[in-house]
Amino acid sequence: MTSSTEAAPVPPSPTAGSRSTPAAPSADPRRERAARAIEAELSELVSRIRLYLRRTAESVSPGLTPANYKVLSIIARRGPITLSRLTEHFGVDKSLLSRAVRELESLEFIARTPDPEDRRSQLLTATAFGLERLDAARRSEENRLVGALSGWDVTDVERLAALLHALNSGDAPEPSER
Repeated sequence: MTSSTEAAPVPPSPTAGSRSTPAAPSADPRRERAARAIEAELSELVSRIRLYLRRTAESVSPGLTPANYKVLSIIARRGPITLSRLTEHFGVDKSLLSRAVRELESLEFIARTPDPEDRRSQLLTATAFGLERLDAARRSEENRLVGALSGWDVTDVERLAALLHALNSGDAPEPSER
């Protein structure tokens, strides 16, 4: 078991470095410790996110899975969207998403309409009811994050958002102005 400051090494993902040139292994012990600390904190954050997804999915609709909650969230945020685009986004088999879409449709959280650009395809859109359920479920959880960050300087919150975006996109962050 690892402590919060010592995380087990993680092998690079198959796509690691695909957006930028991979750096050579660091010989800087300080950078190594910092990277391991980030890894440990991200691991803790992932656990909290999983718990958030379970709670929020359940509050949207009892029995709704976290996976179907994520599908609904993406449709609400990026819709109207085709099933093919949704499949690309999640990187999963179309049949898995088809089942999720059917369940969300049966709950009246999403609707299908013909795609005007391709009549063979359908657009998925969150319904007013689906958006209402999402908003109600998210409100309490979002308030927790806002509350947790309320003691932070807004510049630090903005910097954290920028750093997380850089980490997710594989781009180097903008230099800090501090």
